[in-house]
Amino acid sequence: MTPTGERRLVVGVSGGSGIPYALDLLRALHTLDMETHLIVSSGAKRVMSAEGGPQLSDLTALASVVHDDRDLAASVASGSFRTGGMVVVPCSAGTLAKVAHGFADNLISRAAHVTLKERRPLVLVVREDPMPRPMLQNMLAAHDAGATLMSASPGFYHAPESLGELLGFVTARVLDQFGLDLPGFRRWREDA
Repeated sequence: MTPTGERRLVVGVSGGSGIPYALDLLRALHTLDMETHLIVSSGAKRVMSAEGGPQLSDLTALASVVHDDRDLAASVASGSFRTGGMVVVPCSAGTLAKVAHGFADNLISRAAHVTLKERRPLVLVVREDPMPRPMLQNMLAAHDAGATLMSASPGFYHAPESLGELLGFVTARVLDQFGLDLPGFRRWREDA
């Protein structure tokens, strides 16, 4: 990582349920004054419409740069564009499969491919349950390619009192993968 790219992250939002996780992460990155390059898939846009939670405008308002998922000539499609890494949250089963097998037919999968190629951190936050065998195999293949796989599964040892605290737990764990701290996050026995 270079000083130019270390304060810059690519955030992909694919078509899995769980858009509130993406919104919470973007809020945290905005608070941390990180430059964010947002890519939202067409599947994610359909999920937003169906679930009625956070909408595209909520996400784009927090991003530094917004890229069209069809634009394979975008800056984030090139390894020479320096970043501190990429996170896909939520990561749909289809996006996971593309990353695991090197398919780069949209900007999220291309940017993920570039992130792995450049040996930068790539975090995939999967949210589907139960996980069938092909998904488990794709998770292992993505791991073997260099990605970090996380589930959108919050812990409860910090005695959360709100949905926001549950979302914040996952956000904090994602930020940990990039060496970033979520202000106010209570860690296990850190105060002891």
